[in-house]
Amino acid sequence: MLTVAIIFLILLFLNMPVAFAIGIASLSYFMVEPNLPISITTQRMVAGTQSFPLLAVPFFILAGNLMNSSGITTRLIRFSNALTGHLVGGLAHVSILLSTIMGGISGSANADAAMQSRILGVQMINRGYSGGYSVGVIAVGSLITATIPPSIGLILYGFVGEVSIGKLFLAGIVPGILMMFMLMTISYLIAKKRGYDATNRVRRATLKEVLLSAKESFWALLFPVILVVGIRFGIFTASEAGAFAVVYAIIVGFAIYKEMNWHTFIKAIEQSVIDNATILLIISTSSILGYLITYDRLPQTVAELMLGTTSNPTILLLLILLFLVVAGMFVESTVLVLLLTPIFLPIIKQIGVDPVHFGILMMTIVTLGGMTPPVGVTMYTACSLTNVSVEEYIKESLPFIAGILVLVLILLFVPELVMFVPNWLM
Repeated sequence: MLTVAIIFLILLFLNMPVAFAIGIASLSYFMVEPNLPISITTQRMVAGTQSFPLLAVPFFILAGNLMNSSGITTRLIRFSNALTGHLVGGLAHVSILLSTIMGGISGSANADAAMQSRILGVQMINRGYSGGYSVGVIAVGSLITATIPPSIGLILYGFVGEVSIGKLFLAGIVPGILMMFMLMTISYLIAKKRGYDATNRVRRATLKEVLLSAKESFWALLFPVILVVGIRFGIFTASEAGAFAVVYAIIVGFAIYKEMNWHTFIKAIEQSVIDNATILLIISTSSILGYLITYDRLPQTVAELMLGTTSNPTILLLLILLFLVVAGMFVESTVLVLLLTPIFLPIIKQIGVDPVHFGILMMTIVTLGGMTPPVGVTMYTACSLTNVSVEEYIKESLPFIAGILVLVLILLFVPELVMFVPNWLM
């Protein structure tokens, strides 16, 4: 397996697409292992995508793209602006609140950051906010979508680790809200210190204006509620919820808001095909590597090694999270979830940590890697769309990243914050 890991890292540094890097590295193992027939590779690639829970991924991706084309996003921006636009650093708060609400719709940090960079990023810079601060708010704020249901990462984690996706969805609600308040506090303190909006503050919206904005956004705000209630009371599974989300988005776009047409509908489908093809190709090639990990008894070896280092559950969990922080800087979050969940989950269960609790911590950490150098996809997306240098972003994103790491430690030492909602409702 060491050879596989070395080949994988070399191919990554050569900028080979992740799916091909995993597939070629895995194939190399079969070349040197005579007891394994190479036909297993194709069998595992097919078997890796044959899962009912996995249907939730393409459905929610399609639903997110359809909702972005249906007029929901613009209404949510107006609603967020009515609630927080009058605060110091108003547009930063609008961005963070929008990420929280959009997390219940798109489920993708990169999609959320791309959308906000196009719409809010330029507005923030034109209002006098520094480029690094603007992109830092948008990029790190999009991390909220990693925990707020329906997070694509949580679906993959639940699928690979055979953990209840419904419980994971419920467990992500409180951490997502806490993340929102943490980032809004940091944004406020920086904006206050720098004097952002000192001369062009937006007036506080009246109660009537807030209620009117909420009424306009009603169908967008209703969807996350239906999602959580439906899964909690067994009306539909996570996969069925994805199918429901697609139908819901089409009805809202065509019949209620009437902003979706056949052109935008086809564009949303085209984008969803590209997004899904990327993710499912990674899943299928990761299935080969997942088989090799099990064949080589890597989970048992790592478990014995880590348990031999310390028997303290908290220290062991800290070591795993520290490893995930470093790994997230170099490897995309989807890949880490698919590859590392089978390795770490047996250890987590052995030391008595709830897999749901660990899932929220893991998804937050590995998704944060997308906002950090050297290979952060979300970081590059937001910087390129706003014409802000990566160096400027890195410097000004540090307070936001530090705040997230502090929150992760709080969630680690106070697991009730994560487990309260799923234990209460399920």
